[in-house]
Amino acid sequence: MKSVACALVVSAALLIASPANGADANWRQRMSAKEDGGAAASDVAEEIRFGREVAARIIGRFGLYENPPLVKYVNLVGQALVTSANRPELDFHFAILNTDEINAYAAPGGYIFVTRGALQKMQDEAELAGVLAHELGHVIEKHVVKELNIRGTEDSAASGLARVIGGKTDTARVAFAQAVDKALDILFQDGLKREDETQADRDAAVLCALSGYDPTGLTRYFERLNSVKGKQTEVLDKTHPPLKTRIARLKDAVALEGIDSGDYRNNKKRFVESMNKK
Repeated sequence: MKSVACALVVSAALLIASPANGADANWRQRMSAKEDGGAAASDVAEEIRFGREVAARIIGRFGLYENPPLVKYVNLVGQALVTSANRPELDFHFAILNTDEINAYAAPGGYIFVTRGALQKMQDEAELAGVLAHELGHVIEKHVVKELNIRGTEDSAASGLARVIGGKTDTARVAFAQAVDKALDILFQDGLKREDETQADRDAAVLCALSGYDPTGLTRYFERLNSVKGKQTEVLDKTHPPLKTRIARLKDAVALEGIDSGDYRNNKKRFVESMNKK
């Protein structure tokens, strides 16, 4: 997995979006307030170790899409969003999964995946940013980490599964494997809590706006997907709230937060050019 992670790293100096000007300060402050200064170093290390294994299993399931220019482009868009993610202790990695399935996945510790099928349904860079930002939201909010109580063994008041998952005993290794299986069940079968998905959608709109992207990109993408039903959307439909519900809540959130005003970009031409590169 180490070689895969290294292959996914792209310099943050190449960021391709800048924060929008003149936007309401309140929603900016709400994202800034999400920073968690209380996480122990061992907890972060365990989140990364756990997420690396989950990411490896995701890659094993689908395989990676081998298109270096497009992978680099997706990384650049993702890293533009990371600057506002308030998880400076993590190195984020972005990759494309080689499947027609329309979906995206986030593993704890900063591993973000979008499928080839999902990319093919997008029309501009703001829609891509919206999808990546939603997955970033899951990592920012530590949804899987909290659901499974992933903790280290030092400096944390852990209990139950958390006490043994970071250890080196046979019991710890079994508990670790079981936790990974549960995480994969969440991603591919059971889904996260509906309130977690709603929160990630709202975070996506804010992250996009902070990075200069049209915050309605995710809404537009969902509206297009709402007319696509079948095998491609089977897992997405099973593990997430109905698209109509997500669209309505996203529109309400964007309007109520006041983030639908400002000089935002879609970068459609650049997206189309990047999608056509081989």
